[in-house]
Amino acid sequence: QVQLVESGGGLVQAGGSLRLSCAGSGRTFRSYTMGWFRQAPGKEREFVAAINWSGSSTLYADSVKGRFTISRDNAKRTVYLQMNSLKPDDTGVYYCAADLDGRLGRSQIDYDYWGQGTQITVSS
Repeated sequence: QVQLVESGGGLVQAGGSLRLSCAGSGRTFRSYTMGWFRQAPGKEREFVAAINWSGSSTLYADSVKGRFTISRDNAKRTVYLQMNSLKPDDTGVYYCAADLDGRLGRSQIDYDYWGQGTQITVSS
């Protein structure tokens, strides 16, 4: 069983920055691909970013490329999402997820465990 707990959400003005953290459990955390997804009000959950087990490969949605950075610290069993130049369209609940098979992908069905989510609200 893998438990994921997100933190760092909140209210921020457009153009501002936030850093999300996702603390994971499990001795094999370092082998998981980790991803961030988000769900805006009235919309389906969508892919934001993913990082492979070592941090050597990352993947981003076009809408956040150049503004968001995903990283991880396996010693702390934590993955981060640094969000800069935030826009009102970035508002939503942000979820972290773990893919135990280690694939680096955008598809939600590939991810086995999910956190409860943290709310981000970007005001204009």
